[in-house]
Amino acid sequence: MKMILLRKFRVLILMVFLVACSMHIMIDLLPKLERQGGSGCSCAPSEEPQSWGKKQGWPNKHTLRILQDFSNEPSSNVSSRSLERVPLAVDKALERQERPRADRKGQLKQKAAVAKSAPVTGSRLLALFEHPLYKRSPPPLMEEDTLFNVNQDIRFDPKAAEDHSWAGESNLDEFSPAGELTAESYPNWLRFHIGINRYELYSRHNPVIDALLKDLVTQRITSVAMKSGGTQLKLIMTFQNYGQALFKPMKQTREQETPPDFFYFSDFERHNAEIAAFHLDKILDFRRVPPVAGRLVNMTKEIRDVTRDKKLWRTFFISPANNVCFYGECSYYCSTEHALCGKPDQIEGSLAAFLPDLALAKRKTWRNPWRRSYHKRKKAEWEVDPDYCEEVKQTPPYDSGTRLLDVMDMTIFDFLMGNMDRHHYETFEKFGNETFIIHLDNGRGFGKHSHDEMSILVPLTQCCRVRKSTHLRLQLLAREEYKLSTLMAESLTRDRLSPILIQPHLEAMDRRLRLVLNAVSDCIRKEGYIYAVEDDLLGDREHTGRRRR
Repeated sequence: MKMILLRKFRVLILMVFLVACSMHIMIDLLPKLERQGGSGCSCAPSEEPQSWGKKQGWPNKHTLRILQDFSNEPSSNVSSRSLERVPLAVDKALERQERPRADRKGQLKQKAAVAKSAPVTGSRLLALFEHPLYKRSPPPLMEEDTLFNVNQDIRFDPKAAEDHSWAGESNLDEFSPAGELTAESYPNWLRFHIGINRYELYSRHNPVIDALLKDLVTQRITSVAMKSGGTQLKLIMTFQNYGQALFKPMKQTREQETPPDFFYFSDFERHNAEIAAFHLDKILDFRRVPPVAGRLVNMTKEIRDVTRDKKLWRTFFISPANNVCFYGECSYYCSTEHALCGKPDQIEGSLAAFLPDLALAKRKTWRNPWRRSYHKRKKAEWEVDPDYCEEVKQTPPYDSGTRLLDVMDMTIFDFLMGNMDRHHYETFEKFGNETFIIHLDNGRGFGKHSHDEMSILVPLTQCCRVRKSTHLRLQLLAREEYKLSTLMAESLTRDRLSPILIQPHLEAMDRRLRLVLNAVSDCIRKEGYIYAVEDDLLGDREHTGRRRR
């Protein structure tokens, strides 16, 4: 009797063991079966993470792990969506359908703002650019005023630059800008570079800029690498036509404001701020921001599969929600807790066209005199010394030329965006001190629409100096028929990722514009119009270079 019971007990244990093994096998196979027979989305990850190392030919020890999903974090790409193999004519319609409800409301508000104050016939933006203030011709360009002289034997060969990312990227079937070709046949990014001069990055009505913006959105990405330095993740993307652009991925939705307890130096960089900054810079007629466009990027095919940066590649993983994620390497916000996740592998980002390589056109970096302390407790000298500008005026290059006026333009530009992170700026070395300031790195703008940071305007209030052309354009943009928010709304609708800014940010620019004009009016009352407003509309440009004290 005992032997029979023992046999039955052994059989029972064996059955329990077999059932447990079957359950474990089913649990392991269930996710793969769901991916194969689930939604059937054509934009799902192209392969399992275990096969990535085999495809790239790298050791198995780098096999990626399944990590925690951070798609609900502020850094997630909550409004991303796949548009692969969708005809261009219906791109916009699908985007509007798939965008979250908050984005759809923002787009309706933005379009309503355009319709409310737009002229009955024609474009308000085109009408602005036809205004006499926007029709002034630049001075005649001499050989020393152009960044490149296309008549000289200069080879605009990207592989000649000291950039190792070009290694191995050669393809005989692809277009190479080097060779016996006319300037008109160069790719748009190269024509943009050739057009840079002492006074502007690009001319007002240069058709190359619109063509370059289109290239940023449509050109095939052939190589991706992380940009060295910086506090947050940025990628260098190389296109089929050898152009390059700086990609900043989406980290938070358009409705999210910077938390009130965040320091300016620990704030997120926003991709939509980079896009909006380019449009604002153009409307202000500065034209000192390189062209920027928004683009939906396939993280699998356009980043992971083309990158040769092993450090970047190793940070890719599949989240529990079956979304492709990565986090890269940088000083801040590059960890699994701040991973960038697609839906399932599409992510928004801004693409800023590269300036000429430093091997071809050197740039000089300058410390902003009104740089912040970047310390939680210490204040900068300008924050405690009301006469700080008098010291700046006696220090080269601010003691002569137009540099101080350029800083005032940059100050107004930053205040309208709410950008507190202007620690350095750059100029082209060839032009010396008599040239414009390049407005780079604007990702920390448009963080708060409910707060106007008056400390950004301190350079203007301390120095009480502004160009007459800038002052007149600001007055023009404060008028109802040329309202800044309306012009920005119209201009931003042309971007592929529209809406770029929600309505509160557009209205904040109108409010801040009035504050700038009030500050200039106070300076005029205090110092007099002749001292406070530098007349740069005279024919003699040398007169504008003389600094009155």
